[in-house]
Amino acid sequence: MPNVTKILNAIEEGDSSAAEKLLPMVYDELRKLAAQKLSQEKPGQTLQPTALVHEAYLRLVGGEQTSSWNSRGHFFAAAAESMRRILVEQARKRARLKRGGDRQRLDLDALQLSVPEAADELLALDEALTEFAHKHPDKAALVKLRYFAGLTVDEAARSLGISTSTADRHWTFARAWLYRRIVGDAEL
Repeated sequence: MPNVTKILNAIEEGDSSAAEKLLPMVYDELRKLAAQKLSQEKPGQTLQPTALVHEAYLRLVGGEQTSSWNSRGHFFAAAAESMRRILVEQARKRARLKRGGDRQRLDLDALQLSVPEAADELLALDEALTEFAHKHPDKAALVKLRYFAGLTVDEAARSLGISTSTADRHWTFARAWLYRRIVGDAEL
């Protein structure tokens, strides 16, 4: 798919028609990525994969400032990051008190009491990942590619320009660090 890189370069150079050519080429992959991310969300999510793809694409290509991507992998990493930010914004909106963030839907037919859940897992992950990125930016980039872009270890390693064995070590370290940070916060 070398055409994607050429179109990304054209967008960077200011070609307004290039953005229109890019979406059909990457849409299916972005939609699969969005569907996978939304399947991990809690029930009651109102955001649809199509809307997530379009919002992420607009943030990447439709903004006033042009981004530069040096490869197809770099573009998909940016798309994954954009989707992560959109999902985090949605989670924050749901959590706001003025929007009823502390309320939960009840099935009135079942007549069961609702028990407040622990803090939203996506917000906890975002907070931990932000802290992790400050300490270990290279390993955080791998986490974003693996978790938010859905790439395999091999694909993420190629995208980052590191060996598969290094990516495996970074992935193991990152998972342990994030788990300890998230679970450790929950126990405090």
